[in-house]
Amino acid sequence: MRFAVFTVGLPEWTPEEAVTKLRELGYDGVEWRVVDQQPAADGRIGNWSGNRCTIPFATFLEEAPRVRKLTEEAGLQIPSVGTYVACDDPESVEKAMQGAVRLGAPQLRVGVPRYEPGASYLEVRDRARAQYAEVASLARQYGVRALIEIHMGNITPSASAAAAFVQGLDPEHVGIIHDAGNMVYEGYEQYRLGLEVLGPYLAHVHLKNSRWEEAGTRPDGSTEWRATWAPIKKGIVDMEALFSALRAVGYDGWVSFEDFSSEQPLYERTRDNLAYAKEVEERTRVRA
Repeated sequence: MRFAVFTVGLPEWTPEEAVTKLRELGYDGVEWRVVDQQPAADGRIGNWSGNRCTIPFATFLEEAPRVRKLTEEAGLQIPSVGTYVACDDPESVEKAMQGAVRLGAPQLRVGVPRYEPGASYLEVRDRARAQYAEVASLARQYGVRALIEIHMGNITPSASAAAAFVQGLDPEHVGIIHDAGNMVYEGYEQYRLGLEVLGPYLAHVHLKNSRWEEAGTRPDGSTEWRATWAPIKKGIVDMEALFSALRAVGYDGWVSFEDFSSEQPLYERTRDNLAYAKEVEERTRVRA
């Protein structure tokens, strides 16, 4: 397997600092975050606002050649692009695909709708499937692959839901990002079960961890729980089981870290995550 970092998890570093440090630490690639982010209200640097390692979507086409050159000169590859465009906005999807081509990336994330309680899931799904058919056509036109992330809160929170959504679409141009950390929040299935269901649509893997913690007491006296991010080694995701399942289905592609924990400083966290993942991969290889 090859290892990258999604730069949503590198908020303190500039792109120049990121490629230098990732190369030093032994990473194979970098997954660039592309979005017009809002500045943090308090001026702080964060994963989702004030992130210094983000390419603005407004200037993506203009900046892509420079970022590509920066990445290639560091000896890194770009396995995917972490955009925030959605399937109901074909104009932005096309611009994102044009940017991915200029960046030299073979695939990019294109989102699906959130699920709102009270709405008809089937109606939302069917409308989004029709929109994603147009996304697939654009992907074919530009020679890239559009990826749907398994994500809590949207209409594809599990591997089975994602597989059902893309059924009938060309897996050469549409794929799924497997994310076990998100599935702690919602959508957990046995890893091998889900990976087998995804079949040829399994295109990319995001790696992070999460856990549940007590959040208080409900009015009826029962315990309320909430999910939160956790360090790679301290969450609910069983990394050895995940890597064993990936090996069992023959996945040997990219694994991209998306660690939102903050118990360790960024450099140490980025270093230790790679070392641990390589240890786990080696143990599962030996057992297999």
